[in-house]
Amino acid sequence: MSDVRNFGAKGDGRTDDSDAIRTALKEGDGVLFFPRGTYVITRPIEIALADCGRTSVSGAEGCATLVMKGAGPAVHFHGTHTGTAFPETFKTTVRDAERMPVVCGIEIVGAHQAAIGIELEGLWEPTLTRVHVRDCLHGIHIVRRNRNLIIGCCHVYNNRGIGIYYDRVNLHQSNIYGSHISYNRGGGIKVLESEIRNLQVSSNDIEYNFDTHSEESADVWIDTGTSSVREGTIVGNTIQAMPSRGGANVRFHGHGDTVRNKTGNWTISGNLISSQAVNIHLLYARGIVVTGNCFFSAAERTLRIEHSENIVVGANVIDRNPDYRVESGDGIEFVHAAGCSVTGMLMTGTRVTGPDAAAISVRQSQSITITGCTILDPEPCGILLKDSSHCLVSGCNIMDRCEPKRMQAALCVDGGAGNLCTGNLVEPA
Repeated sequence: MSDVRNFGAKGDGRTDDSDAIRTALKEGDGVLFFPRGTYVITRPIEIALADCGRTSVSGAEGCATLVMKGAGPAVHFHGTHTGTAFPETFKTTVRDAERMPVVCGIEIVGAHQAAIGIELEGLWEPTLTRVHVRDCLHGIHIVRRNRNLIIGCCHVYNNRGIGIYYDRVNLHQSNIYGSHISYNRGGGIKVLESEIRNLQVSSNDIEYNFDTHSEESADVWIDTGTSSVREGTIVGNTIQAMPSRGGANVRFHGHGDTVRNKTGNWTISGNLISSQAVNIHLLYARGIVVTGNCFFSAAERTLRIEHSENIVVGANVIDRNPDYRVESGDGIEFVHAAGCSVTGMLMTGTRVTGPDAAAISVRQSQSITITGCTILDPEPCGILLKDSSHCLVSGCNIMDRCEPKRMQAALCVDGGAGNLCTGNLVEPA
């Protein structure tokens, strides 16, 4: 273990320890250890695994702080992995000398407008655990090419840009679990123009990642650009914010209307999702399952599904709990969608406004199936099919229990062709 103080670092919060840390990295045994203290640096800690071999950064179980007063990442790991996770693609040097770089038990604070917490590139099995990153431009920045990334039990807080940023990276197998990812103005977890498979986001608290001055915000934000992001899960998280312009708790944005298959094969299950303009926004997406979630306090819509296909919305609850006095719209909206189903939804007290407002609105879409849903006290309409074709609405219970009544129509079909509405229970009729 290479204690950086043995190489001249002061850890007094005033002295620039950059040179001492560089010496510890160069002359030490690979475990770069920071005892309790505050270590100021003015340039990145560059860890080139091809030169220094297996290396970890450890911070005395959270008692050490790195303060980055320069531009760039406080800790920059870069390796030489150019293959996949398939064993035959590994170079011997990567397998034996670069595997599993670890950062653990340390706080990183940005004290420069362009400071980044941790940057990872060209790595196999990078592992971050018990790390706190705050006040940086971006918290954790993943670039170029990586495989088998694990981020667990971390706090990524109050960064000006993105909390965990998959930035134009080629990456398979990445897990984010058990972490707090909050108050990052550019997004909590964002994937931008990356080629990714197998991204698992599980059991995290992801909150208040929005910017009131931005055109768009999202807590979890998948934007493929011209790449593809498939095979992932968002499971067992609390995802909350505040309504903001263009805001969503979860947003998937694929290529475009003629290419909808570059973002999909995802499940969104078992989450508590609330308090944004839109809870889940799917645009140009295919093959996404949304089931077993608790939704509330969506200012505009709970689910907005546009130009997407093969979307399954299962048994979720959209509830207006009287203890939550905030006014919200809620509801589900399909626009230019195809081959989607909504089954077993329980929706209470939707207050959708604007043209074509309904608890479940289907517009310019085809082959949408809505079955077995309970829609209570909707305003102004329960289910609307407008200019849509070959849609089925069956076995739904649509009831207005309010006094005075709020619901203007339980089920409305406006235009379109080949639609069937059958076996629904409507009150008042």
